[in-house]
Amino acid sequence: MNLPNKLTLLRFMLVPVFMVFMYTGGTYSYLIGLIVFAVASFTDFLDGNIARKYNMVTDFGKFMDPLADKLLTTVALIYLCLNGMCHEIVICIVLAREFAVSGIRLIAAANPKGSKVIAAGMMGKMKTVLQMFASIFGLLALALFTMGAIDTTVYGTMALITNVTMWIMAVLTVVSGMQYIMPNIDLIKNAK
Repeated sequence: MNLPNKLTLLRFMLVPVFMVFMYTGGTYSYLIGLIVFAVASFTDFLDGNIARKYNMVTDFGKFMDPLADKLLTTVALIYLCLNGMCHEIVICIVLAREFAVSGIRLIAAANPKGSKVIAAGMMGKMKTVLQMFASIFGLLALALFTMGAIDTTVYGTMALITNVTMWIMAVLTVVSGMQYIMPNIDLIKNAK
């Protein structure tokens, strides 16, 4: 297994660690959760760059890297939603898109005319980056507020910025989802 794929697996392993710290919610738990999320997000940047630069792109990476991203960012969205920084509809949009794209990827991989691995597109990558930055910003607000470093007004402003950014990300989510579905509509029509 090459280094980019190991980084993808590391991202998978960091998700439950992130969840534990977010769930406990102690004074410094949100800060540690933020750090774990930021490290996991950085592995997404690293694995893709290393894979492309050193020609280490694999089918495993093309399939598992987006899955690791989905798991990490969805968990963050749920915790942000619980803290009023992401609307439930945004989570529904993200999940619907992720299930649709994953379904298309599975259909493409099982195509009897020759399996096809559908890698992440540029709009999908932009959506993921925006989602990760918005999540980091929201988690930072939560950590600072819990530690008493910011007051309610600042926290409310940061929560609003996070919410607005999440809605922008939701629009990108729909657009990127269509970019996966439309070129592969024949795969869906001809699936057995």
